[in-house]
Amino acid sequence: MVSHPTKPLATTRLDLLPLRAEHAEEMAAVLADPALHAFIGGTPDTPQALRVRYERLVAGSPDPDVLWCNWVLRERALGCLVGTVQATVSKETAEVAWVVGTPWQGRGYAVEAARSLVRHAVRAFPVRTVVAHVHPAHHASAAVAAAAGLTATAELQDGEVRWELTVRR
Repeated sequence: MVSHPTKPLATTRLDLLPLRAEHAEEMAAVLADPALHAFIGGTPDTPQALRVRYERLVAGSPDPDVLWCNWVLRERALGCLVGTVQATVSKETAEVAWVVGTPWQGRGYAVEAARSLVRHAVRAFPVRTVVAHVHPAHHASAAVAAAAGLTATAELQDGEVRWELTVRR
């Protein structure tokens, strides 16, 4: 796959900024609530561990056929980071994910960012399918997936429901 730089995106209230290692300290605070891991497991990363992870993500996938696109969400009016979105693009599929920090949940930021992410994936890459994996009990994330245009399938992968959008070209 040809490398495609992650470019800034914008929504009504959010700037989706390409991920940088320098975002780690602020994002560690955004992602510090252990409740964010209720459905995905693990624990919040320290700023140092998150920096190492972000450096890996920014360096890109070691597989030339896979592209990692990662953004942090900056709430324009507040001037602070509130979450992240990502797309892993391979062949004709974009796998998308989102997370918004607990203090900023319930304000529609995840829907706004996920819609922008899906639109971007469909326009920027020759994908035929956009996929998200959502824990069956994570109703808020399922609502985000539906609002972004994806539909739940009967398929479970690692205990999560596969949500899909088939792209018509």
